[in-house]
Amino acid sequence: MNRIPREEFAERVENLRTWMRTENIDTCFVYGDEYRRENLRYMTNNWPIFERSAVVIPLVGEPVILGAPEGKELCREMSAWDDIRLVPEFTCVTVPDEIVYPFADYTTFKAVFADVNKGKGMKRLGVVGIDAMPHYLYEKIVKSSGAEIIDANNVLNDMRLRKSDNEVKCLLKAVEIADRAYTELMKAAIPGVTELELSAIAIGEAMKLGAEYVPFCLVMSGNRVSTIVGRATQKVIEDGDMVSAALAVQYEGYIASFAFPFVAGNMTGEQRQFITWLVEAYETAIANIGAGIPQNTFVIAVKDYFHKHGLSEYDLYPPLHGCGMSEAENPYPNEVITTPFLKNMTVNTDISLFGHFYGSNRIETSFVVTENGCYTPSILFKTLIDAWKNGDNYQKVL
Repeated sequence: MNRIPREEFAERVENLRTWMRTENIDTCFVYGDEYRRENLRYMTNNWPIFERSAVVIPLVGEPVILGAPEGKELCREMSAWDDIRLVPEFTCVTVPDEIVYPFADYTTFKAVFADVNKGKGMKRLGVVGIDAMPHYLYEKIVKSSGAEIIDANNVLNDMRLRKSDNEVKCLLKAVEIADRAYTELMKAAIPGVTELELSAIAIGEAMKLGAEYVPFCLVMSGNRVSTIVGRATQKVIEDGDMVSAALAVQYEGYIASFAFPFVAGNMTGEQRQFITWLVEAYETAIANIGAGIPQNTFVIAVKDYFHKHGLSEYDLYPPLHGCGMSEAENPYPNEVITTPFLKNMTVNTDISLFGHFYGSNRIETSFVVTENGCYTPSILFKTLIDAWKNGDNYQKVL
């Protein structure tokens, strides 16, 4: 099974400590919960359910995981670190009431800060996740630390930009699962089924194949495709309905997404032309992803293609974003971002048109940036692109 070994988590901690020493940071506090899990999981592999969690990382010594009572054993099962302590502030995310756990062995933020700093006061505390935590919790951390608070979000964002070989392997497994689940969704998309039935097929197949989570499975059909993002409904798919489906699959913390436009039943010439625009925009731009190439060149290539064909008003957002521990993460370039791609960045194409009278849809899959360009591990994506270019009925090649 592909996964991130404990040694790699230790390496991440040391990389963070290098920054801490440079910026005279005494301790780092990395926050996460079920919904904003990415930074916490990157540093610990811990992903809480219902509750909040954090890791306190001193300049010297093992990190300390902070959690809540119900998730303690789950934390012990998942975490790369052994020192797990409970704080009452981290109980259920969605409940404002104080929940009583009579057997919980609680500590406090102040006691943990004092312990990891060997009783010495802190001058500067780096905090990751200020944007994700509630304000009252932030105030409690400020008061408990007595230190100057340094927003360290960008440090973790930068660390996560380039993926290790182990991270790439996890993402590739997520791509493999997404391929197979999306294939089953497309095969089942015949007139008479509902959007919810297609979603259930894709989610069930993904979980059966080893996904730990499906962040989303969007399914829209007919006139609903113009909603950009939409949850599956009881709507029955009819002959000739364009289907816009997007599936995100999470494996060992890493998320791959897949989307490709198709029509249930008989396709019109206008629908074929619409999908051709998306495919050609992708083929026009893909050579602009590679180590050292400015990120905006891909964006400009897509937008220039759409402008040439009079489609700019239907091009509603940038056609590329990073992927990894979030479905969408850095980089998220626009036309003016000249920062170069780096080797082992992982990105998703998200080439889309919405609101055109021929239809609305997107093409999305994951790519790994290399020294000489990029590659997608998605066999399904290559199969569908080739079938479309050859004029084949791409649903029959599945």
